[in-house]
Amino acid sequence: MVKLSVIVPFYNVQQYAPDTLKSLRANAREDFEFILVDDCSRDETPDILARAERELPGAVYVRHAKNGGLATARNTGIDKARGEYLTFLDGDDWLAPGYYPQLVAAIEGLGCDFLRTDHVQCTARARTITRVPHGRRNVVMDPRDAILPADRSTSVDYAYAWAGVYHRRLVDKGVLHFTDGLRTAEDRPWIWKLHREAESFATVGLLGVYYRRGVASSLTQIGDVRQLDFIRAFDQVIEETVQDREADRLLPKAVRTYCAIISHHLGSIERFEPAVARKLKSMSAVALRRMPQDVLDEALDSMDLQRATRLRRLRRRPAATGVAA
Repeated sequence: MVKLSVIVPFYNVQQYAPDTLKSLRANAREDFEFILVDDCSRDETPDILARAERELPGAVYVRHAKNGGLATARNTGIDKARGEYLTFLDGDDWLAPGYYPQLVAAIEGLGCDFLRTDHVQCTARARTITRVPHGRRNVVMDPRDAILPADRSTSVDYAYAWAGVYHRRLVDKGVLHFTDGLRTAEDRPWIWKLHREAESFATVGLLGVYYRRGVASSLTQIGDVRQLDFIRAFDQVIEETVQDREADRLLPKAVRTYCAIISHHLGSIERFEPAVARKLKSMSAVALRRMPQDVLDEALDSMDLQRATRLRRLRRRPAATGVAA
């Protein structure tokens, strides 16, 4: 029986893949498997992974014939996984030696559906510890109880898939897969679904994932149209939350978070290509009008003046023809 399946998508990361693979080797165990998914890279990444398939214990190499994005690549790995537990890593990040055995021991000890962990953010030479925004550690709880309050950062705002480990029963329940084709913010509908539909979770102060920020090829650094997938992602969050049995309680958090993300993108609009910037404004205005308007009013009233003014102005923007999310 495979104890842990580690799903690692790669796309044009020849510069970083050797460090990622070296750190996986330092976490290898005879009952661990490493599913290396190449999302149709155009650099030397496929050659690096083909060698890793031969040299890394537990490696399983899968190559996409067509680029599908991070969500689709993770789903490929989930479908291949045989482990009792699953976790994720991105192809440009790395691990502390012996981290995965500790992670498995932690979730087995607590016996919950999923576990969330802290991580180390790495920007150039700087290292910063980033904590899960959830105060209670090593205590099994209902994941729904970690969604609120609406006006504070909570566990659903800490959406990093690789900052945790997940029991296979979540795959069997249809909770762990991502929305195919999302190019950015793919983890937002995913983390909301996880917190709404899983039965138990816990947070532990375990450090071991090193998250590389500022990578030039990362979508968060590229101002092209793929960035606008955040609108599709948050539309899904809203649509699914509206259908939830506790919609009245949870919608204020979903709407407020969506508004905050729109405001964030508008506040750094200069990084987008001009045509994309115009589309961002148009699509965001339409998105605001799609939200439950009474909940939106309350969300804007609760936000700081600068963000609220920016969003109210956008909300009044005349609808453009032919604009769709």
